[in-house]
Amino acid sequence: MKLEEVIAYLESHKNEANREGMSRYGIKIDQAYGLSMVELRSLAKSIGKDHQLALDLWETGSHESRLLSTIIDVPTKVTEDQMDHWVGQFDSWDVCDQCCSNLFSRTAFAVKKAEEWAVREEEYVKRAGFVMMAALAVHDKKAKDGLFLDFLTMIDSDAADDDRPFVRKAVNWALRQIGKRNMLLQVEAIKTAEKVRAKGTKSARWIAGDALRELKSEKTTTMIKKRKVRSSK
Repeated sequence: MKLEEVIAYLESHKNEANREGMSRYGIKIDQAYGLSMVELRSLAKSIGKDHQLALDLWETGSHESRLLSTIIDVPTKVTEDQMDHWVGQFDSWDVCDQCCSNLFSRTAFAVKKAEEWAVREEEYVKRAGFVMMAALAVHDKKAKDGLFLDFLTMIDSDAADDDRPFVRKAVNWALRQIGKRNMLLQVEAIKTAEKVRAKGTKSARWIAGDALRELKSEKTTTMIKKRKVRSSK
């Protein structure tokens, strides 16, 4: 499918009701068509993987074009320059999360970028760093525990004091996903959450309190015991 055909499809499926709903969830809609992720994933399936089309769609700047780019791009063809270029243009939490989960976390540069972006000051770049940690905890079954212990150290840093909603929610997300990976990391994530809570800031208390409720629950412990990802140094 050509770029012009994709754009024509998006324009023909514009949904004003969905656009209004997106706005209520804090998503910018000035360049949005209002298509759902279900619709975009169906469209992506018909397109197939196409790195060049993904690059071209991203540059159009529309919300759905960028979401679609994250689904059809090819992780092995993504470069560091592309990742830095795209992350610098994030202006919506859902584009950030979909891009990191669908694409960036599956590249050869995932760990490097997670660590780099997590200490940046720009709100969506910093969010991307911690979303990458969460995505890696879920998707990278072969990663060693040492990587996630390093991520926990980063969470137990000044990041936990960042009161910007999109940052603190991503820090919390990373903490919970790391802690749900296996029994060892559950214990370490709980320790990290308790240290974060001890900082006493509003953001730290929220991040830790929400994470501890989930990580200490019987449901989470039962789920972890059934997981195939085991502790591995």
